[in-house]
Amino acid sequence: MVCGLAGECQSHMTAAAVDATARVGHPEAMIYKIFRTPEWHALEADGATTGAPVDLSDGFIHFSTADQVEETAAKHFNGIDGLWLVAVEDASVADNLRWEPSRGGVDFPHLYAPLRLDQVAWAQPIAMKDGRHVFPAGLE
Repeated sequence: MVCGLAGECQSHMTAAAVDATARVGHPEAMIYKIFRTPEWHALEADGATTGAPVDLSDGFIHFSTADQVEETAAKHFNGIDGLWLVAVEDASVADNLRWEPSRGGVDFPHLYAPLRLDQVAWAQPIAMKDGRHVFPAGLE
């Protein structure tokens, strides 16, 4: 038995119930995607992307929060130059965004739809210094 936020109960969780609870504990914020330069240029040229090869394999586009993105870069892009940090307001993709446990059981934002260029708030190259990625100050 599953009971929703309004107290209604049902025997199986519907897609609507999942949508209603998907944001619980996740206030609106910017989410971040790290792209290699060719992936970013393809998004610019095509106007949309289904993500990098790992995203295609997993069936969703991997995003990180401001608190997670540096660790994501260190774990999955260690020492790789030519990366782009792409910022997306999570509200602009909310209909297809799910927060799901990943690394260490922490919830990460996963987009179950193509990312459109018009959903990108901003993008910039990620600098490298002494073999480490340098992120802009004040990510939210």
